[in-house]
This record gives sequence, structure tokens and C-alpha cells, in this order.
Amino acid sequence: MSRRPYGHFGRSRPSLRLAAATAVCGALLAVSVQPAQAGAGRNPPPGADLHQELRELVERPDGPPGVIAVLRDGDRTQTYRAGVADVENGRPPRATDHMRIASVAKAFTGAVALGLVDRGRLHLDDTVGEVLPGQPAAWHRVTLRQLLNHTSGLPDYSASPGFLEIVSADPRHRFDSRRLLDFVADEGLAFRPGSRYQYSNSDNIAVALMAEAATGRRYETLLRELVYEPLGMGATSLPQGYRLPTPFLHGYQIDPQEGPVDVSEAVGASGAWAAGGIVSTPKDLTAFIRGYAGGALISERTRRQQFTFIPGALSQPPGPGRTEAGLAIYRYTTRCGAVYGHTGNTAGYTQLAAATADGRRSLTFSITTQTSLTNNPDLLAQVRDVQEDFVCALLHK
Repeated sequence: MSRRPYGHFGRSRPSLRLAAATAVCGALLAVSVQPAQAGAGRNPPPGADLHQELRELVERPDGPPGVIAVLRDGDRTQTYRAGVADVENGRPPRATDHMRIASVAKAFTGAVALGLVDRGRLHLDDTVGEVLPGQPAAWHRVTLRQLLNHTSGLPDYSASPGFLEIVSADPRHRFDSRRLLDFVADEGLAFRPGSRYQYSNSDNIAVALMAEAATGRRYETLLRELVYEPLGMGATSLPQGYRLPTPFLHGYQIDPQEGPVDVSEAVGASGAWAAGGIVSTPKDLTAFIRGYAGGALISERTRRQQFTFIPGALSQPPGPGRTEAGLAIYRYTTRCGAVYGHTGNTAGYTQLAAATADGRRSLTFSITTQTSLTNNPDLLAQVRDVQEDFVCALLHK
């Protein structure tokens, strides 16, 4: 198959309304079907084959213009990439490029909340009613634990007609992030708390609000103090607007006939906030997932609670292998072993960050288009196969 001739495409203006349909709302769509385990019967490929697998992704007519994967084993880092970070100038993706990490941001919410649990500022059995008494009475019995493992039953604000109407009319609309739950404040719970798993972006908004209420500090400040600074992350932020820091990994919406449309800055971050608004780099994300999955930010006692898993509970999109949900972390059991982390997708980006339980070995895997079980599932299936091969390379199996 020949490489797509990116140099032949003229610059495309971002289609804001087009991107809005798949940005916050598309990234947050919950799907309850567990797909078959990816990669069954495959053998772990050598490094040259991993490069080829990435090239095959970008050569698909509907594939991403760029992909970058960073493997870290102790002090040894290997960076694999294919395609381009920007179709305008053709430069390759770099580990220091900024990018939207989408729902991987939910793991950051977990890091803040569990850090506060360790410090006695919050408890996993604290309820919404105790910490956020101004929230609807129907939600008051939901606990922090249930918010973190998506068993709360909170209705998803990002699927509400009112939210969708605003973001469709103006994808760069500046929301009051701390009032996002108002879009579903008149709704009851979808089910009895703790009785089932259902991925909801409202959960992470509520967690961030609980963290603020318990400390009297802004969530952005808590991220810096409890996550960025301890892990040496200098290029990660939670913006409110639509601009990305430079340099950045451009994200695209793909039309196989017309070519890629740049949607990197098509949608504002305020409507995702603690559920998916963080901007980071592959280098910083590597530092985060090593520390987070490896337990560097919390005590072993709290970590035992975090690593209590719900079988068959999907992250969005599904990651490699078989998925189980813990407290703001997922276990991905592949044919070569298990890694722990989170996935995400939003307009222009699909993400995976995962590491071994000791934090020594890690993988970040970023492609520059959106895919999910409902948005180009064929591409997602290939991405998951490739991710599993990278996990096998990471685990040396």
C-alpha cells in the first residue's frame, strides 16, 4: 500500500460544527458491549515490525496522519512514530508535542481524589450529599468510590440536549466548568448507586467538585500540587479555551476522499474540564502513568482500594485485551500480561496510557484522529491490535 501523499493536501479550515459532534459528546459516549479480546493468536513482533504496524495505521485511507508510541523500561526509552505531526509542514511527531489527552484526564481526577483520601481530606465512602449538599437531593447518597469506578448512576451531562445544543452551535463556547452538572440537575439517578457500571462524564466533574469542597482550593491548583509537581510534569495543563500550546500534535478529522481536516483547536476545553480537558505531551504522560499506575502518589492501603476491579467494565474507547475497571484506573489484560491505565478519545485524538503495577514499564500510544466503538470501529480494532503488540514488546513476551 502506498503512503498517503500528505504534501498534496492544501490546508483545511477546521469544520467547527463537524468537530463538535464528535468532540466532547463523541469522546464521552458510553457503550456497554465488551468486544472480543484483541490480538488473539498473534506473536509479539520485533521492533522493526512495530514501526511497520504504525506505518500501516497512517497509510489507511481513514487512518491518522500521525501516531507516536513511547515505551519506557526503567531508564530506557524507545520512541516509535509514523506519519506527521502537522500535514502542513510534514514534521514528525515528537514526545514533547502537546496534545489533548481526552478521558485519560479522568485518571488525573483519580490521582487528586485518592491523594486527598490518603491525607484524610476525603474518604471513599463520603457522599455527594455530605460534601456537595447543593447538588440535587436525588444524588446525595452517591459515594466518592462510586463516582471513581462509574457505578454512581449520575446522568451524563455531555449527552444532555441542552449541552449538545450549545456545543453544536458554538464548539468553542466557554462553559462555566463548575456548573456542567446543572445540565442534568433535574434528572434522577439512572440506577441504584453501586448496582451496575455505566461510564459517565458527570462522575469526574463531581469528583473534582468534591476535591474543591474538601480543600477550599481550585481543582487546577490541586492538579499542580498533587500530580504535576510530584511527578515532574512541566508541560501539562488544564485550559479553559480552545488554543493549544506550541508545538502541538495536530489532530484531524479524516475524510478518505477529501483528506484530513485539522480540528486541533476546533473545540474549547471548558465543556470537558475534569472529565477530559487536560493537555499534555507523550513525555509528561509517560511520567504520569508510571507514577499513577505504580502507586507513587498514594499509600499502599489506598491503592488496594483502587485496585479492586469490576470485570468487563470498558474504558472509552476500549484498550488492548480484556478490560476491568478500578477506581479511576483500568486493568488491560492482554495475551502477554496486564497493564494498568486509561484511554481517551476526542475530536482529533485517541489515547492510551498504561504501565505495569510497579510503574517500571510504561506505554503511551497516541494517534491523531478520533476512533471509538461508534466512530470508525474498524480503525479502533486495528489500533487495539497494535496496542496489544506494543504491550507485549513492553513486557518482553
